[in-house]
Amino acid sequence: MLMRRPLLRTAALLALMAPFLSCSHRPDPNTLVMVIDSSPTNLDPRVGIDGQSERIDSLIFDYLLTRGDNLNVAPGLAERWEIPDSLTYIFHLHKGVRFHDGRPLTARDVKWTFDSLLTGKVRSPRGAAYRFVDHIDAVDDSTVVFHLKEPDSPLLWNFSTGAVGIVPYGSGGELGAHPIGSGPFKFVSAEMDKEVVIERNDEYWGEKPKIARVRFAVVPDATTQALEMRKGSGDVIINAMFSPDSVLTLEREPTLEVESGPGTRLAYLAFNLRDPILKDVHVRQAIAYALDRKPMTEYLWRNEAQPARSVLPPQSWAYDGNVETYDHDPGKARTLLDAAGYPEVNGVRFHITMKTSTDENTRLMVAVIQQQLREVGIALDIRSFEFATFFADVVRGAFQMYGLRWIGGNEDPDIFEYAFHSSRFPPNGANRSYYSNPKVDALIDQARRATDPAVRKPLYFEVQRILAEQEPYVDLWYLDNVLIHNKRVRNLKLNPAGNYDFLKTAELVPKS
Repeated sequence: MLMRRPLLRTAALLALMAPFLSCSHRPDPNTLVMVIDSSPTNLDPRVGIDGQSERIDSLIFDYLLTRGDNLNVAPGLAERWEIPDSLTYIFHLHKGVRFHDGRPLTARDVKWTFDSLLTGKVRSPRGAAYRFVDHIDAVDDSTVVFHLKEPDSPLLWNFSTGAVGIVPYGSGGELGAHPIGSGPFKFVSAEMDKEVVIERNDEYWGEKPKIARVRFAVVPDATTQALEMRKGSGDVIINAMFSPDSVLTLEREPTLEVESGPGTRLAYLAFNLRDPILKDVHVRQAIAYALDRKPMTEYLWRNEAQPARSVLPPQSWAYDGNVETYDHDPGKARTLLDAAGYPEVNGVRFHITMKTSTDENTRLMVAVIQQQLREVGIALDIRSFEFATFFADVVRGAFQMYGLRWIGGNEDPDIFEYAFHSSRFPPNGANRSYYSNPKVDALIDQARRATDPAVRKPLYFEVQRILAEQEPYVDLWYLDNVLIHNKRVRNLKLNPAGNYDFLKTAELVPKS
């Protein structure tokens, strides 16, 4: 019965609001309204690192390279590139590209974009991704050369869509409020916590969007998001905060359609390996065996999630699914806990605390986890906080366990350095579990220095094998991308990353 409550609550609320939503709504035939849950923090692509900033920036700016559906890099502003040796990357730019203000985009702009990060003219965490770049040469208007201090195989990925878009020469901090790019859409206006408006770039050098204007409407409340979609005030929403039960409710609306496809967003549990209980690998393995993912993906996510065996998604060229798995086995969990020296006393072996956000889906998930761990004698205490407070505790290591999602950052094997290398404890990275393994460090370093994927791939396979055995994370599932849209919108193409690229091909159907 617990699993049905969100559906009943949402259905009842929508029914209650029906009389107020029945009035006719005349959408702008030239403007697509996309509902988002928060404002972008900074639309300077060198600075904004939150999801909304990255996804909207990818429409306003062009990147040296793009990312294909298989998560490999592909030509972008650079129509081709060469790597004559492991320390030299030569990019040949498309000619005739112009910024939205009419200025030509040349190698000088590319050099400025990255020099402004490397020299500290623009302060941003993104600069760390280019720490092995020694210097950059703009050989001529269409040729730019990056010289490295040491080999850095993730570099191409860090030039691709969602990383750092190319900005005009001389751009400083003002770009965050008034972004000027060369992408398929031009910035029009933004109002914090209300909206961002962009319009089609009719002079775009590539394939031009079909839609004249997009308005991103900021709606932070899940119930209000659903109502906006139902009454036609919103045209599109992707990977919304509301529950899968709410998706089923909206799917019944005659004006709406729901599309879904495999995604790369990873839900995971992480342990603090400095904790006296959780530093024992047998305890972490026991917790993994105690969890039964099937009812959670079936009932909580309505089968809109796929089991995970790695931090990397299956679409990645470096993914290895042939690693140790922890299928639900309470007997094995109890055996491991007994061997670790934690016998049951009045049905309880020990207490651990899990910190989480107040997101409804997450709270339902951890309630199920609490029950499953209780069956093997682990008393899980749940502490829920508003996201900013919760995440601050995670970053400073004030937790025993926590649950989060990787969104985009796990699509390249560079994630292994960022999340598991011993040099990447916070604030230098996202190794928030404080996992330290010299062998894993050496494998990651070796893979970073190799440019040949055939050399890198077995090294990353070995990293995944070790992580699966030592379990600093419990990889839970990859969430499907779920796109809800008004039927007046067509030609929406989902991709595994779940970004906003579908707005480049979307069309608005005029009402007859």
